[in-house]
Amino acid sequence: MGSEQQIAFFLRELKDGDTWRRAAAAKGLGRVGRDEHAWLLAGSADDRAPEVREAVAAGLGRLGVAEAGRTVLPALMRDDDPWVRRRASRAAIRLGLDGPPFVDAFSRLLRDPDHHLRVNALDGLAALGVPGDVSRVVALLGDPESAVWGRARSLLYRFRDDPAVSAEVVLTAERGDGEARVRALDLLPRHWTERLLDSLLTGLHDQSAEVRIAVAGRLADVAHARTSDALATALETERDAHVAACFLRRPARRGDERVTDAATRRLDDAVAGPSAACALGAVATRAAAGVLRRAVTDSALPGRTRAAAAKAIGQAGRWDAVRLLLPLLDDPDGHVRAGAVDGLDTLVEEGLRPWERRPVARALVAHLVADPNTTWQTHNALVGLAEALPALRQVVDRTPSPDVRAAALSLLDTDNATDEHTGQDLPRFVHALHDPDETVRHHAAQGLAHWLAATGRPPQDEDRLRARLAAIAAESPREGTRAAAGEALRALEGCRPSPP
Repeated sequence: MGSEQQIAFFLRELKDGDTWRRAAAAKGLGRVGRDEHAWLLAGSADDRAPEVREAVAAGLGRLGVAEAGRTVLPALMRDDDPWVRRRASRAAIRLGLDGPPFVDAFSRLLRDPDHHLRVNALDGLAALGVPGDVSRVVALLGDPESAVWGRARSLLYRFRDDPAVSAEVVLTAERGDGEARVRALDLLPRHWTERLLDSLLTGLHDQSAEVRIAVAGRLADVAHARTSDALATALETERDAHVAACFLRRPARRGDERVTDAATRRLDDAVAGPSAACALGAVATRAAAGVLRRAVTDSALPGRTRAAAAKAIGQAGRWDAVRLLLPLLDDPDGHVRAGAVDGLDTLVEEGLRPWERRPVARALVAHLVADPNTTWQTHNALVGLAEALPALRQVVDRTPSPDVRAAALSLLDTDNATDEHTGQDLPRFVHALHDPDETVRHHAAQGLAHWLAATGRPPQDEDRLRARLAAIAAESPREGTRAAAGEALRALEGCRPSPP
């Protein structure tokens, strides 16, 4: 059937067919019709069957005759049937229809019970370049559908300099409910915090846990005694563990000793316990240190809490920190072992006492080999600890683990540490360039580049090494490894003796 015959058939069906045939005819005209048929479709926009009205809206969108759509789509966007409203709103967007009737129609759909239509409404307003009904858009910040509240937030951010938008967002940030208030707060820049202070302090006791967490985060940088007092009071009465964890962080950062009792009580809470341990470490009083000492050895406490306590002990850096942390490297709980490594990392970075360096180096190297779950964490703690280098060389030569071998090679890199035997590390780097593991080859090339640059000494079999590095630079699957090999080649060129 030719297109003219199809069109004639669809026109007859649109006039005389039953519901499903009229709907099919409207869809067919939308696919094969011409501009003049858009007006005929518009004439069926008041059909008694919603299936037909839906097909008319879809067909008008496809035919692209804006004026025909302008005459009937506002009414179809108010249709009792949600599928008709959905097709009509998408057609209006597709046709680029503007003006007050469409702004009003999209604004009305912002409250539609069908979330697809709320999405369409926001898309339509964005396409028109207007915020529409601002109070309704701001209310959608609390919508349960992420596709809705995400679009509402984007639209509000786009029009953030509009006074009406700004005023409504501020009002919601001060008095809104639940997620709408949280997201309104997130839209406001940090310098608005002082203006919002009264409502933020009141929000510490809001019925919504999400609001309480959000306002506490917003107050984190406010250095007022009034704020500290309000947070301390709120912490004493807070029952939600997630909120309490948030409340514990802010006063601890400022060294507010009032957090000590509340943090001590929260240590056995699986959710708030880690934050309580961190708070005690930040306060760093003798009383807090005593609580942490007991916490790291209390097997009844959750592992994550003991891990946080171990890390806090390292950050506090008290006289017995190394003595407390070294035994924890053998703790049966992996979280605790990781916390002990973090604590020792801080102690190494801050500077160990001379008599602590060898025991810490020995324990960390043993842990590097023994615990595959903390390989790179332990690597970080060993950076700069020259006392570990002899044992690390043995690890490079003997370990079957590629990950451990790569970490140990990285620590032999002259950028991390050197000793009197650094000059003997060249064969290790060269040998590791042939390792089957890509990560090992990467760190071998990187360490070799730094070794050559630091010593200025060319290797004995220079041509073979150059060929291997060139092959890695050209063929390695990882860009980082290719770059490291290229760096090593340039360092090798710098080692070549000058011509006579």
